[in-house]
Amino acid sequence: MMTNPPSNPIIQKEVSRRRSFAIISHPDAGKTTLTEKLLLYAGAIQIAGSVKARKASRHATSDWMEIEKQRGISVASSVMQMEYRDCIINLLDTPGHQDFSEDTYRVLTAVDSALMVIDAANGVEAQTKRLIEVCRARHTPMITFINKMDREVKRPLDLIDEIETALGMSVVPMTWPVGMGKSFAGVIDIASSQMRLFKAGEDRIGNQPNTSISIHDTVLANKLGDSLQTALSEVELVQGAMPSFDQAAFLAGKQSPVFFGSAINNFGVQEILNTLVELAPAPKSRQTLQREVLPSEKNFSAVVFKIQANMDPAHRDRVAFLRICSGYFERGMRLKISRNGKEIRTNNALSFLSQRRDILDEAFPGDIIGIPNHGLLQLGDTLTEGEKLQFTGLPFFAPEIFKMVETADPLRTKQLRDGLMQLGEEGAIQVFKPLIGGQMLLGAFGQLQFEVVAHRLKSEYNAEVRLLPARYSISRWVSSANPLVLKKFIQENSHRISEDVVGAPVFLAAHKSELDVAQQLWKEVEFHALREHAGLVFQKDLVN
Repeated sequence: MMTNPPSNPIIQKEVSRRRSFAIISHPDAGKTTLTEKLLLYAGAIQIAGSVKARKASRHATSDWMEIEKQRGISVASSVMQMEYRDCIINLLDTPGHQDFSEDTYRVLTAVDSALMVIDAANGVEAQTKRLIEVCRARHTPMITFINKMDREVKRPLDLIDEIETALGMSVVPMTWPVGMGKSFAGVIDIASSQMRLFKAGEDRIGNQPNTSISIHDTVLANKLGDSLQTALSEVELVQGAMPSFDQAAFLAGKQSPVFFGSAINNFGVQEILNTLVELAPAPKSRQTLQREVLPSEKNFSAVVFKIQANMDPAHRDRVAFLRICSGYFERGMRLKISRNGKEIRTNNALSFLSQRRDILDEAFPGDIIGIPNHGLLQLGDTLTEGEKLQFTGLPFFAPEIFKMVETADPLRTKQLRDGLMQLGEEGAIQVFKPLIGGQMLLGAFGQLQFEVVAHRLKSEYNAEVRLLPARYSISRWVSSANPLVLKKFIQENSHRISEDVVGAPVFLAAHKSELDVAQQLWKEVEFHALREHAGLVFQKDLVN
């Protein structure tokens, strides 16, 4: 059994300062607006952008792609680093739209906690439930922010009940709203029995903190009347019916602290930042196929959880996003890719504030850094100083919708192929190359994914495409313990076999019955609806 390398106290100290979290929600719950306001409070930006108006001159920092600015939605996750109260916070904004959920799932493997944003008018929506399942499976601690209290919304007791029922976990309100919509007066801090008075916010943060006043103050009682009494009786009910906050249950992903507020008005945002610093976990150990990796280890290790093409359209670049899992990173160090043993230099490593980048000199476990990538790195790659490790848990799901793709201009075939390979490596869409026939296939989870990819191929690669119906509706990655059986299966089913971007074989079927027949005839072949990163199912040699 392999033992862990010795810890380093300097690294341990830096690890304890790190907080890495993702913001998740259903579309339009206010996630990107909240991201902006968190950056604003931490001093990372001076004026918050808004996604409210699609034609607004100032766009959200996290929405940098042209199509995101046009549509007012997030289609790719973005990374932002900021400092707050002596902590380094790595914040990842994720796409809310379910068509891009794969990107979100991969981001959730790179963070230590999640901030769930719920629209108080709509409650718990479908995409929220799916994301929660991913968080629960990974035991990711979650903080809940109920947004848009300045609008006409559901009753807070109903919302709390809905969250508990839908998410299957206990919740502990840390604040409680007084009124809603036009009569929204603020929130009660339950622990301190203080009420913070609501005042509609601005893009900038003034020097004046939100006014706090005791809930027992007679002036407050006279001013708010019944709405305060209703809120106080609800708080009493909640305190009697719900468990108190349990740090261990929160860290195990079984309990979620709940806050109420209005992101657009800068209200309730600071409590979120304070909670992240005080309650959210620092980076923890991570599992590889070979051993458990501790963050405080001296030796460096990191995993590629995202590849983004064309962050700088002028240079057609690709950036690999790495989550540092252990050790100390310094610019210029030589790192090895565990998958193939190739070496990369890190002279141009990057830190991020969305699209803005800075050359990075050093980084520690929990940090997210970028490495310019010219096709050498793939999603799921592990980088070390030499030790052969493979981190687990980065998923690819079998797509549900397929389209054939062809160029509108035959002279642009090379641009199309290059663009598709890069977008496939990025994980924006799944790209399949049939063994027989030259027409590439695209696999996705929703129509919007195809639209975004077609837009990006035209704007970023100057390759206008036609998307045509494909006869397939099911795909499964195939593997076998017996290489000869797998080879024979691929030969006999070559008209249904494609390769994905890492060369892993995929079986395609038009109907479920075709898949059922193949599974009955080929008992030694495994059909996978999920593939681990970097085609791990097909890389048995890494275990040894």
